Amino acid sequence: MSAERDYGVDEQYQWPRPPAGGWTADDLDELPNLPPHTELIDGSLVFVSPQTRFHVRMVRLLENELIAQAPPHLEAIREMTMVLDATNRPEPDVIVVPVDADTGPAQTWFKPEDILLAVEVVSRDSVERDREVKPRKYARAGIAHYWRVEENDGLPVVYVYELDPATSTYALTGIHHDKLDLTVPFPVDIDLTTLHPRRPDGSG
Repeated sequence: MSAERDYGVDEQYQWPRPPAGGWTADDLDELPNLPPHTELIDGSLVFVSPQTRFHVRMVRLLENELIAQAPPHLEAIREMTMVLDATNRPEPDVIVVPVDADTGPAQTWFKPEDILLAVEVVSRDSVERDREVKPRKYARAGIAHYWRVEENDGLPVVYVYELDPATSTYALTGIHHDKLDLTVPFPVDIDLTTLHPRRPDGSG
């Protein structure tokens, strides 16, 4: 499948050419016709492949459950960017932030100090970024909690990490298959086996 078909542009479309030194975080709001969910990693634009059903359902499940279970002063939001520094503006699949981090309806990004939890659902083209690149950057930025979700036989496996402030690196605190039952960053109880298609009769 061609890039033109993927992103809805014709064969005459000119993809953005980076300036000397690469793009900056501010450029992401100004560049025209970027594909949805474009990220900035080390000054380079990262285009996301079309999302799978697993990815969409998992993001929806986590967002809905975190909205329902988070304490009143926190909010779960999907697919908004965070500005880590001048050349890094990633877009986690789900984040949890304080309600008072809301700057208004035109807001497009959050500061890393506002992020309590960042969640990435791994796609085929994001394995290295979600396993290696983003965790390093999120940890150095001081984001206390990171979850990585991978697919195994159609069901999610959630890898849960917590920041070690002494080293600014993440420590793996658990691998969860059927149920995500945590006490931090707040009490969370999610049945991971509910991730399946809705049946024709409307059940499930």
